[in-house]
Amino acid sequence: MLLPPPEQKPGAAELPRSISRRPPPPVAPPARVSRTPAPVEVAPVGPPAAAVAPAPPVRVSVGLLLPLTGPQAAIGQSILDAAQMALFDIADENFTLLPRDTGGTAEGAVRAARDVLDQGAKLILGPLLAQDVTAIAPEARAAHVPVVAFSTDTSVAGDGVFLLGLLPREQVFRIVAYAASKGHSHFAALVPDNAYGSRVEDALREAAVQAGGVVTQVERFPPGGDATEAVRSLANYGTRHAALEEQIRALQGKDDEVSRQALARLKEMDTVGNVSFDAVMVAEGGERLRAIAPLLPYYDIDTRKIQLLGTSQWDDPSLGTEPSLVGGWFAAPDPGPRAQFARRFAELTGHRPHGFASLGYDAAALAAVLARGANGPDFTAAALTAEQGFAGVDGIFRFLPNGLSERGLAVLEMQRNAFQVLDPAPVAFTKLVY
Repeated sequence: MLLPPPEQKPGAAELPRSISRRPPPPVAPPARVSRTPAPVEVAPVGPPAAAVAPAPPVRVSVGLLLPLTGPQAAIGQSILDAAQMALFDIADENFTLLPRDTGGTAEGAVRAARDVLDQGAKLILGPLLAQDVTAIAPEARAAHVPVVAFSTDTSVAGDGVFLLGLLPREQVFRIVAYAASKGHSHFAALVPDNAYGSRVEDALREAAVQAGGVVTQVERFPPGGDATEAVRSLANYGTRHAALEEQIRALQGKDDEVSRQALARLKEMDTVGNVSFDAVMVAEGGERLRAIAPLLPYYDIDTRKIQLLGTSQWDDPSLGTEPSLVGGWFAAPDPGPRAQFARRFAELTGHRPHGFASLGYDAAALAAVLARGANGPDFTAAALTAEQGFAGVDGIFRFLPNGLSERGLAVLEMQRNAFQVLDPAPVAFTKLVY
């Protein structure tokens, strides 16, 4: 079979030492994941390069470091399955993938990195966790082997480490630029009180200035905890509610018709006055987002008038069952190719892919393409940071010299159990708006 079914997935001891391309399985997979440009095979922007006589075939080994045991094992296995899909789709018979289990620990990651380097790996894909990336980086640098990691922690990037994960900054810039184009200029945010929340806040402040706007308020809530006080503070609820009560007291006892009508209206309200923003970013996803969203209208932040903004953590159509999220905007990869990838993944493995699985496909496909360069395998910084970038399941992407990545993202609107594409993802970096 192309990939083992769920009940037969190998444990750490059973993990194959290497995976090379072989003939397709009896049940042939469908055509490539996307019928848009083939994954990681993007034509350069500009005139084609001069023809070069192909170099003789060279066997190439690439390491793949993943947590295949421990708390993150399900994510690691999903990434591995996707990487194998790319291997069979794109790699030739001279390409070998060396999957290794990190166990989700820095020590395990170092052992895995040393193993693949001893086996002659010319590129390392992974690890997933920032601490593991930090741990293996010195080993890879000493061997002059670049690392394409799946982390989104920008502090680990650079000096030979490139991050393939979807970074918060580019998501924030994309959605703020779009919101500004629709007339929004005063931004606020609800962010978790952790490193991710800090990255979102920093990006929001920078993006707002670039878009000609301003950030008026940022409130933090405990990660995984109750966000009630943060939302209440964001709404300036205490002051606005007190102002309402004062107006009610001023009208009570007056007998004229205008006062009676005004009093009746006020008694149906919870606050008076406006908030200081016309768009608010909620940097959360999943069940936490589902719990936070209804607090906004409860504390009189009218989501029919205040535009909700989000990141790719909103990339779950089931969140649209929460009425206050319907109509919210967020930046994420185009859902079309990802849905196509998910269907094919499910056909081959019998289960749905984890959200990070597409990174495994794109990373392995990138490695396979660079391995068959016109002059032989080329994993140099110059090849990895090609200006025109690459195209994969998650759209176009390219690495910067500092190790960070840029992506072409779509702007999506949350609807009930569905998304609507408001602004398609660009197909070339010349069209990016941030």
